[in-house]
Amino acid sequence: MSLLLCRQEHVKRPYFMELMGVHLYSSQELSYVIFNHPMLVLDDFVDERLLTFLREELDKGFLALKLERWLKSGENPDEALMIILQDCDYYSMAEVGRFRQMAAALRKKHPADFMRMKADELFSLRQYGRAVEIYQKLLEYPQSEQVDDLFFGRVYNNLGSCYARMFQLDKAFEAYGNAYQKNQQDAVLERLYDLSRIDERLVLSKDLQEEITDKKKELWEQKLKMAREKARQSKQVKELEALFQQDTVKRQTGEANQLYQWKTEYRNMA
Repeated sequence: MSLLLCRQEHVKRPYFMELMGVHLYSSQELSYVIFNHPMLVLDDFVDERLLTFLREELDKGFLALKLERWLKSGENPDEALMIILQDCDYYSMAEVGRFRQMAAALRKKHPADFMRMKADELFSLRQYGRAVEIYQKLLEYPQSEQVDDLFFGRVYNNLGSCYARMFQLDKAFEAYGNAYQKNQQDAVLERLYDLSRIDERLVLSKDLQEEITDKKKELWEQKLKMAREKARQSKQVKELEALFQQDTVKRQTGEANQLYQWKTEYRNMA
C-alpha cells in the first residue's frame, strides 16, 4: 500500500505505521491515515515515537508539546487525534467534527465488536497476519448476548479468509468448517467445497457432502472454472508470461524485481 505525497516536507526518516505497513512522509499523509482508518489509531497511536516524528521530522514541536501535555492531563486520549487533524490543517473543522462523532460512536461498541472491526480493517489492507492475531483472540471471548454463534461464525469465516490468502489452506479449511457449524451459511459451505477441489488433501465430511446438492455442485463448479480462467488472464500472469519471453539479462532483472515485490507483499501478510 502507498499514499500520495501531497505536501513537500523535508523528512529524512519517515514514520513507519506498522499496522498498515506504510511509511508516512508528510503531515497530510498522517492526517489522511488518522481520518480514514480510525480503527487503527484509536488505541495507543499517539506515543513517544509519533511525538518524535512530529518534533524532529515535521518541525511541529509545539504540536508535540501540546499532545504531550494533553495526554498527561488524563483527559479523553482520543481528543489528541482531533488536535493533530486541526493542527495539520488538511481537513476542515466540519470534517474534524464528523471524525469526533465517529470516534465517539466506535467507543460505544462492545469491546469484542470493536476488536472485530479492527481485524476486518486490517484484512481489507491485506495485513492478514495481524488480522489473524486479533481473530484468534476474539475466539477466546466468553459467549454472551452480544458474542453469540453468529458473531463467532463471522470471526471464523474471516479467519478462514485470512488463512486462504496466506495460502495456509488446511487452516482455512478448518476455520471455514467451524464457521459453518456456527451459521450454516451456503456461502461458507461453498468455500469449503472450493478448497476441497483445490487441495485433494482437504476432504469434506460425509455430513457436509450430503448437504451439497447436484444443483449446488454444478453451480459452484461453473464459478470455480470461471475463477480459474480469470486467474489465468490476470495482469500478473500475463506479466510473468511476457517476462519469460525476454532475453536473459532483461528476464533476470525482471525476475529479481518480481521476487522483491512478492517478498514485500508476503512480509505485509505476516
